[in-house]
Amino acid sequence: MKTILIGSVISSEIVLEEMIDASFPVDYVFSLDEQYSENVSGYRPIHELAERHHIPYKKFKKIGDTENVEIINSLQPDYIFIIGLSQLVKSDILDAAKEGVIGFHPTPLPKFRGRAAMVWQVLLGVHETSCTMFFLDEGMDSGDILIQEPYTIEDSDYAVDVERKLCEAIRRMTQKLLPQLRNGTAQRQKQDDAMATYLLKRTPEDGLINWTDPVEKIQRLIRAVSKPYPGAFSNYDGKHKIIFWKADYLENTKYYGMEGQIAYISPDYMDIVCCDGLLRVYEYENTDCVKILVGHKFK
Repeated sequence: MKTILIGSVISSEIVLEEMIDASFPVDYVFSLDEQYSENVSGYRPIHELAERHHIPYKKFKKIGDTENVEIINSLQPDYIFIIGLSQLVKSDILDAAKEGVIGFHPTPLPKFRGRAAMVWQVLLGVHETSCTMFFLDEGMDSGDILIQEPYTIEDSDYAVDVERKLCEAIRRMTQKLLPQLRNGTAQRQKQDDAMATYLLKRTPEDGLINWTDPVEKIQRLIRAVSKPYPGAFSNYDGKHKIIFWKADYLENTKYYGMEGQIAYISPDYMDIVCCDGLLRVYEYENTDCVKILVGHKFK
């Protein structure tokens, strides 16, 4: 059996680690070059792991470049794993693997196909969920399912907590799948397109807080886009960007003010008036180092 792994982030690293630990054949690794990783959340230089284990590798900018496709075809792989890569993959790579190209998605496909899946699941209040390994095709996360592994999102989880739980699920899932691929017992199941739902693209600007929203929804946004993502933010006095990293919400029994108005500041937290409670902010980033005062507003 010949296998290629292509990736760029922590999930790619986990799958490669499990392949190595299981003595599963890995003939070549394609690793996103560090110089093109600035906007990749959770980037991992998996070529370093490949090098330590004497696995041939190549760093890339775009996996679909002619040189990369030629290398892939020359290896005549049985399987290609494309894990944690946001670049579109065309038929010249999809058709290069004899058995198929295996991808990964953080949701229970066909539910929640698409982009920013971890963020969206927090925003939507999803608790019981699963991640999926499946065969890639030219559709959006629409190929046959190989295996799914459950994990749980709590109402107290921030993005980093969800990532940790997802990584644990990826590891368990990979440990189950690799022996099945090796001995030929892996089963593929077609997705029911009628059950498919889709997550649309998010941008950093979508982290702007709407102070007319319920306080629980604001706190959920803060949790969903906290580190390693760009963060939820607001404009202090209309012009200074403040990023909110950690917050809770509570009942407001003593302050009357406008939505987004600062009610109280202490060394440990800041309370902000919302339409149905107080947002208590424990960690924030004052990008302009402006002095923040009680009574002033976020807009």
